[in-house]
Amino acid sequence: MSTYRIVLFALLGALFYVAQVALAALPNIELVSILILVTTLTFGLQTLLPIYIFVLLEGLTYGFGIWWCVYLYIWAILCLVVYALRKVGSWWLWCIVLAFYGLLFGFFCALPYLFIGGPGTFLAWWINGFPFDISHCLGNLAAGIVLYKPLMYLMDKLAIFVKKHERIHRSE
Repeated sequence: MSTYRIVLFALLGALFYVAQVALAALPNIELVSILILVTTLTFGLQTLLPIYIFVLLEGLTYGFGIWWCVYLYIWAILCLVVYALRKVGSWWLWCIVLAFYGLLFGFFCALPYLFIGGPGTFLAWWINGFPFDISHCLGNLAAGIVLYKPLMYLMDKLAIFVKKHERIHRSE
């Protein structure tokens, strides 16, 4: 991996973090999902690096609780789904993926409680958070509708810049 990509992925991880913190006052309204989507479409599975930089920054800021353990897999799930659908994806599909991801976020967050307290605890946790999942769903859908095309444009330009400079430094 080139120095350009290392720096780029570190900056993207920081961008995910800043986007999360900037909207933290709004219940389950976030831009991390759309940022992970466009980053995965542009850089593939290398997006896991900025994801885990983001997760580490979240843990250092807010502590390392059960929620943090959930973050270790929940954002990677989105990355893997987008990567699996990357060849068939369209703008509408990505908006639907973002919406369903927001709707299922609470389900994924409740999974540890299946092992900690059993099925009843899991269901209670998931059902209790469902109103937040609905706002997450709608927020992700809105982010996809409004931001997908401009963010993909910027990511494409960023990818071209990085590839160009990697090629220049390889030839030196």
